[in-house]
Amino acid sequence: MTREEKKVLAGTLVGTTIEWYDFFIYAQAAGFVLAVLYFEPLGAENPALAQIVAWSSVGISFLFRPLGAIVSGWLGDRFGRKLVLFITLTGMGVATVLIGMLPTYAAWGAAAPILLIVLRILQGLSAGGEWGGAALLSVEHAPRHKRGLFGAYPQVGVPLGMLMATGFMFGLNAVTTEEQFLAWGWRVPFLFSFVLIIVGILIRLKVDESPVFEEMKERKKESSAPLSELVTTHKKYTFLAAVIFAANNAAGYLVIAFFAAYGVNTLGMDRGATLIASVIGGVGWFAFTLFGGWISDRWGRVRTFQIGYIIIIIWAIPMWFLLDTASLPLFALAIFILTIGLGPSYGPQSALYAEMFPVSIRFSGVSIGYALGSIIGGAFAPMISQAILDGTGQSWLIGVYIAGLGIMSLTAVSLVPKGLQGINLMDDSERSGLSPVGR
Repeated sequence: MTREEKKVLAGTLVGTTIEWYDFFIYAQAAGFVLAVLYFEPLGAENPALAQIVAWSSVGISFLFRPLGAIVSGWLGDRFGRKLVLFITLTGMGVATVLIGMLPTYAAWGAAAPILLIVLRILQGLSAGGEWGGAALLSVEHAPRHKRGLFGAYPQVGVPLGMLMATGFMFGLNAVTTEEQFLAWGWRVPFLFSFVLIIVGILIRLKVDESPVFEEMKERKKESSAPLSELVTTHKKYTFLAAVIFAANNAAGYLVIAFFAAYGVNTLGMDRGATLIASVIGGVGWFAFTLFGGWISDRWGRVRTFQIGYIIIIIWAIPMWFLLDTASLPLFALAIFILTIGLGPSYGPQSALYAEMFPVSIRFSGVSIGYALGSIIGGAFAPMISQAILDGTGQSWLIGVYIAGLGIMSLTAVSLVPKGLQGINLMDDSERSGLSPVGR
């Protein structure tokens, strides 16, 4: 790699890791403390319903990701990439720190959960503006035969962010009592985000000064067409992009937050044990995501995705029988095996999406397809899983839900023309005849 390529990849990796750390500590707090601290009346009358509401607060932010993607594209067209990166990273960090400072329901009454939701929406807007630019920044400057590998760098920011969030929670759980954790311990990871945001901004400012990044800023101006053009002339690929991501995002949010909360709240496991299992899952997710991006340059993007989704579909139901043993080794093994499928169905995503959309609508198509997929998939996956569990008492039925999404996403990615791989991203003449319909 050249020096400039290393700077670009470092900027996408560090930035997305910090953004997803902020996003995921909220999801983990929703599983452990938010039902008790911010939805207290429900918690006293119906703890199960309070937990479902806490999970729904995770999903609300996803509804605002498409708006974040649209606004970021508009700002980038007019004021440059540097301002967009500053706004998304700062917006996420400010919201995260304020959540860590927000008084509970006992102190502020109904104002506390309302402000919590407002700050969560701000997180969603920031996340919606982050991923598309990071994905294109890495892929569009990669050699044709290394797009999958380069595109995996912003992708591994997700498991790395999860590892940071989970590791922080585990450390606090080890040094605080249950009362201390509820009183103030859970707030520390949110407040620490202030330090991470400063680091992220400094790194991204350096990337902005590179010639490669300046070229990307110009390319982004070319790549942002009106939203109306995207939904009228390229709605098939936008729809496919959303559905392709749905199952991975849903299964991913089980790894990020639901499994740990399930182990504590339903199986009666120690919180530290479930967090250890989550860390093991995060390591697997990181490794298999990087491998998935790399191997997609050799096996093909579509085939790599198909392998990942077949693994998820096959494992979605059996894993619950290992989880329900409440044995830490088996609990961790169940999560780790799931990440074997998560990696191949996530690592190649940046490259696959970039190759799916022509230059005139690439930034909008990639960002909005990703945002819509997260709404279909991960937005309410923990809430739906909790509702299935509370309604039936059968955890394996959650696996049926995930497997159903997996079949849907597998079908969608199978409709993507394999001839798109390696296509010239700067010249759309090679796209003639490559349609997802009628193949």
